[in-house]
Amino acid sequence: MDEQQFFQKLNSLCTSKEIFDFLSSVEIMSDIMASGALQRISEVEMDDNGVKNPEGVLENKVFRALCFQFEFESSKLSNTGLLNALQALIKLRIDPRSMLMASLLSEAEERLGKGQLTVKNLCALGESLLELEGPSCATLEQIVNHMQEKDMEMWTPREIVMVYKMLQGTVGEGKQYQDLLNRLNSVTLTIVSQLSPKFTSIILNSLVVLHQTQAVPLVTALCRHSVKHIPYFTGSELVNVLEAFVYFGHREQTFTVALETHVPESIFTMQPQTVSKVMQYCSQKRILSKPIFDAVAEDFISDADRFTTEQIAECIMPFGTLNYLPPRASSLFRKLETVLHARLRHFQPHTLLNLLHSCVLIQRYPVNFLPKIFSPYFLQQLQAQPPGLDRTVTTQLTQLFLTVTLECPFYEGPKLLPKYQVKAFLTPDSSLDVHLLKRVKAGLLYLLKKRILLYEILMSLLFSFILDIEIKLDEEGFVLPAAQCEEVHRRIALCVDGQNRFCINSHNLLGEEAIKQRHLQLLGYEVVQIPFFEIESLHNCRKMAEYLHKKIFSHTYGLSC
Repeated sequence: MDEQQFFQKLNSLCTSKEIFDFLSSVEIMSDIMASGALQRISEVEMDDNGVKNPEGVLENKVFRALCFQFEFESSKLSNTGLLNALQALIKLRIDPRSMLMASLLSEAEERLGKGQLTVKNLCALGESLLELEGPSCATLEQIVNHMQEKDMEMWTPREIVMVYKMLQGTVGEGKQYQDLLNRLNSVTLTIVSQLSPKFTSIILNSLVVLHQTQAVPLVTALCRHSVKHIPYFTGSELVNVLEAFVYFGHREQTFTVALETHVPESIFTMQPQTVSKVMQYCSQKRILSKPIFDAVAEDFISDADRFTTEQIAECIMPFGTLNYLPPRASSLFRKLETVLHARLRHFQPHTLLNLLHSCVLIQRYPVNFLPKIFSPYFLQQLQAQPPGLDRTVTTQLTQLFLTVTLECPFYEGPKLLPKYQVKAFLTPDSSLDVHLLKRVKAGLLYLLKKRILLYEILMSLLFSFILDIEIKLDEEGFVLPAAQCEEVHRRIALCVDGQNRFCINSHNLLGEEAIKQRHLQLLGYEVVQIPFFEIESLHNCRKMAEYLHKKIFSHTYGLSC
């Protein structure tokens, strides 16, 4: 039997018994065939807990005969046979101190010292040593030095991928091998167009694991190249690509367009992990893609049970974050409520809080679950798990409480104790467009003909907001000093909304800003939104003042420019 026929038959077998029966019928095997048989045995017999049937494998006479041959004839083996056997035996958790393993390792290291190993061989040996000894293994440096001596420009895409995968295992010693990575990144850049979907995904994943943030040209080229592969990525490959886009902060409009075509077409066959990762990607990039969100909503409605609790949160939270309700929102949130009732105890505390908080951003009120959230036991659970009751968590709790106080007057359940409430909802620095705010302040000063304090804190009985700009008016409509608290007839909250408060390339306000403006109105403020897209063309104070007059004071006498 030739090698091609042998491996074709071998790969069709699914149990070690079938493999051993097959091997017993083969009269002559090359070392490559024998090592391939060991690899196939390791594939079918290993799971997360180790060897499924250790006695049935390790005590089998065919297996023992193969091991005997590898132990006593290691010097006669080909490089491929030697290193494939070594990898398979490591996966099968053969004692590294045994004579068999010592013989194979000694032979491999001897050939390494003589410079007899190819790039593929070096990678196989490197992966084996990483598995046995970890990234601090002394021989790894010798392997890397041999790689440095090779002509990288002559490496095939497969060899390049193998080197990246091996180097991933050295991440604890990453800086030590940065010179090799720099050369490898440069060579890879020249062959990006030749990379298959699988290789593209593997390299992007390696660049993330190895923290190659300086390899911007390569990352950019790989991200652009990945666009044409979207229909052909497996679920796990697409997850790697999406994680790379997020990690490196890369945004590619054509990638989003391709996703918008692929996801709705494939949603019902996509793995839950892939679906949740697509939603994470959209959320973190502030990409409100209605085709993707609508498709994910339909998938969740039809088969929510296939998602883990973590994946459920990852799929639903972006709807709140990006302030979007799909066409079948009522069905989506009815399904979510059903799932929560059935699986509530399976949710991790912080995951549950994040999920319920995202719901109130889009006016979906989880009143049936708030007694649990506000209970002392649940708050203790939050405190006991990272990140504990930090500023973000207490802000979410307070916002939930404020929401039911203002928007759900019928709620009569437990309240959030004052010690868990924040005193002010701080505006994230990343959402504040300082340049835009200065332009609006300048326009107001021009309009009002006097200097006023424009930063102000709105205080209610229990809650406070940090406003962009607050304007106080008396009964006749005249502007009062910022510090004055008496005889205030009207309060106007100016929300100067820069691009960071909207979904990308959209006029759709983010959920956090939408709920803030909604609550300000319920607390008696007149909310005036100053969105960036209305004022970006106003380049001088007079034009800005005219705009603000129409926007804020159009019915007030004595305040025209």
